[in-house]
Parts: sequence; structure tokens; C-alpha cells
Amino acid sequence: MNQENQLQGQRTIIDKEVSWDKTQVIMSKTNAFGIIEYANEIFVDVSGYEDYELMGQPHNIIRHPDMPRVIFKVLWENLKNGKNFHAIVKNLAKSGRYYWVITDFEISRDENGVIVNYFGRRQAVPQEVIAMHIEPLYKKLLQIEAASGMEYSEKYLIGFLEEKKRSYVEYIKELIYEHEKAQSKFAQYEEQDNDEEEERGFFRRLFNR
Repeated sequence: MNQENQLQGQRTIIDKEVSWDKTQVIMSKTNAFGIIEYANEIFVDVSGYEDYELMGQPHNIIRHPDMPRVIFKVLWENLKNGKNFHAIVKNLAKSGRYYWVITDFEISRDENGVIVNYFGRRQAVPQEVIAMHIEPLYKKLLQIEAASGMEYSEKYLIGFLEEKKRSYVEYIKELIYEHEKAQSKFAQYEEQDNDEEEERGFFRRLFNR
């Protein structure tokens, strides 16, 4: 963790997006503790790190200070319980620039059922979804964390989602689905009930799985 803080401290935050091919999928493999064991070429290109700089580092080497801690708390609670979790995340490149992604995970276990690896896939998120919905929410969560701590940012997030009558994953799925439907990219798909099977189908389609 000290090494991660030192590396982040060497970077000047630049409020500009990394230029990258948003049709590509960023992939990584970590151990059960989030230490990077593999990063694909797209990860290397977008993050700006060389392969050797990423290997053995905690995945949060790319954590952006604009990200509320509570989002990672919920993400890791799900992963440690063996549940895939889709989160929208703002990452920090080595250059100090940012890039937004949505996450998808496969969880690998040993013969005793113990989690040993996480295989992460990340894809770009529509800019309209970020600007209109995610950035305002995350800014509010950050403000609450700064003023009152993560406990209360989590309480706010729970209340926000209760008002929407959605889980976090259901909420972001709905945001992306409605955007894509408006863009007519998913025009061939009929709108279905928002049940678990339909949700899994949506994310499989999104990540080409």
C-alpha cells in the first residue's frame, strides 16, 4: 500500500480523458488479494504502464481519487463472496489522465472451493451515462465521505438505490440499456422484465460472453 501511495503521489492529476479504442476490452488477472498477475495489451496501452510495472502491483495502482471508496467496498464484498459485480469505475492512468470503464469478473477457485484468482474484463461506458448520472452521484458520495466518512456515504448510496427501487447493478444496467436503446444499438432486443436472468443476459451481451 505504501508503494501504491508513493506511485500515485508522483502523478499529477490531469482532467483529460485517455484516448483509446473503446471497442476493445481491458483484461487483467489478479490473485485473491487483488495483486496483478496478468494485464493484456489493451490494459497496458490505456493505463500507460509497461507490463513489468504492473506485475506484482495492487490493482488499485490505477485507482482515481475521484472514486468514492464505498463503490470499491461494495465491489470487494461481492467478489469475496464469489459474486460477479458490475461497477462503473474511473481509473487513473500513469500520465495522470482518466478513463471510465464498467467491470465484469470471472472468479476462479481451487479444488477446495477457495477463491484464488479474479479475471477482470472492462469496457468503455457511454459518456452521456457518466456525465448525466454517474459523476453527480459519485461527487455526492465523495463529499459525504470527506465530511462524515464512508459509513454515511454507504447509507446515502443505499437510500439513493432504495428510492430508485434498484440494486446498484440494476441501476447501472438500466442506465446503459436505456442509452443503447436510444442509440438503436439494441433495437432488435425486446424489452423484458428486469429479472436476474435478463440482467445476466444483458451483461453477457455487453461483454461478448
